[in-house]
Amino acid sequence: MVPPTHDTPQEPTPERGAGPDPAAPAGGEGAGPPQDGAGAKDGGRVAALRRFAAARRRALHLTGCAALLAVAVTGGSVALGAGGDAPRVAPASAAVSPGLLASGDLDTGITALQSHLRDQPRDFGGWATLGLAYVEQARTKGDPSRYPQAERAFKRSLALSPRNDQALAGRAALAAARHDFEDALALAERALKENPYSERALCVRVDALVELGRYDAAAEAADTADDRRPGIPVFTRYAYVHELRGDVRTARRVLEQALSSASAPGDIAYVATQLGQLAWNQGEYESALTHYARALAADENYLPALEGRARARAADGDRAGAIAGLKDVVTRFPLPGPLVALGELYEAAGDRAAADDQYALVDAWTSLARANGVNADLDTALAAADHGDKAAALRAARAEYERRRTVHTADALAWALHVNGKDDEALPYARRATATGYRNAVFLYHRGVIERATGHTDDARTHLRAALKLNPGFAPLGARDARAALADLEADR
Repeated sequence: MVPPTHDTPQEPTPERGAGPDPAAPAGGEGAGPPQDGAGAKDGGRVAALRRFAAARRRALHLTGCAALLAVAVTGGSVALGAGGDAPRVAPASAAVSPGLLASGDLDTGITALQSHLRDQPRDFGGWATLGLAYVEQARTKGDPSRYPQAERAFKRSLALSPRNDQALAGRAALAAARHDFEDALALAERALKENPYSERALCVRVDALVELGRYDAAAEAADTADDRRPGIPVFTRYAYVHELRGDVRTARRVLEQALSSASAPGDIAYVATQLGQLAWNQGEYESALTHYARALAADENYLPALEGRARARAADGDRAGAIAGLKDVVTRFPLPGPLVALGELYEAAGDRAAADDQYALVDAWTSLARANGVNADLDTALAAADHGDKAAALRAARAEYERRRTVHTADALAWALHVNGKDDEALPYARRATATGYRNAVFLYHRGVIERATGHTDDARTHLRAALKLNPGFAPLGARDARAALADLEADR
């Protein structure tokens, strides 16, 4: 796995109107256009949901945003909380061969691979690389139809060579992209049995363990990966594992080491954005803006950096700049996190109608995501708890917490319980969300509000103060509400 280095969103994907798709299970190996019903059904669902999104747009008198909702279906290169949590760049889904990407053009590389596989259909390594390229294309282009194409390519590779670690690791990356982290972990372990030094499998194993909430095991996996394959993909994961455990100093040091070793523009943008997010989480807005500026100097269209810069501007008091920045982001990549952040900025500015337009689009995104096999329960819970169907938020949060018990799912469940009036049940989850030492102002704010509601007023003051000290601009509405709640608590003393 490597950071994204070859986003080319302006160009059409090469398979559409440009010849046969080697990953389609046609009559001959590696030849012919897609023939399977799954692809057609998937395309039909996406088209129907696009029509739904367009109808919603017309009803809301929006301009252009709903029609682009399909761009966000993959879970994308920005994985965000919808309640003001810092934007987190999702690790690139898979590394593809250096030869494929030597030109810096993923689409061109895929076209070349397709041509090669039509001539050499028994090249199992080529099929595995094509599958990885499809996963990467889904991530960078927002095209979920690439997931079944990737799956078919990996199956073809494994049919030719059942134990090849490249395809096994690729399938692990695909499972992680679909948020099936148990399967991702099992497949990564299988790949590592074949090749203990597979960078891709080592990285997916860390990712899966983190997303399953198995932080001690993730730390061990990160140490192992660092011993076997040190480099940017491993360094960034190693840093995040330490950040989740409250060790910000180590996280920053490792990311700075990664940035100093980065040379490709995409790698620089990726790591600099990680440093910006780390700084933003600590309330260091000027430092965050400096890191985002470096990221954007390397890649002026890098969306995670554009979003991070907008959030940092909002926290630093530049509401107009933040709104302009987030409008640019959601026009291209309308995920729940930036949609909610933009909505909250509008709401804080008194424009409730514009805010509601953004919140409504989250529902359309959720429908699109689920139709394409992406688990959207965490996104649903975070957005709906504050800006939608509170009962639906609780159902989604419970379901996601049962699947994977992380600090993020614990926080989402705590907050969903709170907004549904179940504060006594919420409190243990709020405590779990902050138990690892992860320095997150949203979690501290949620815990403080829940403690206040359950009569733990001293603890509530402590955690509300901590949230505002750590990151006083953590969310346009949340930070405002935290200050109001703390003022009320102080007045009651």
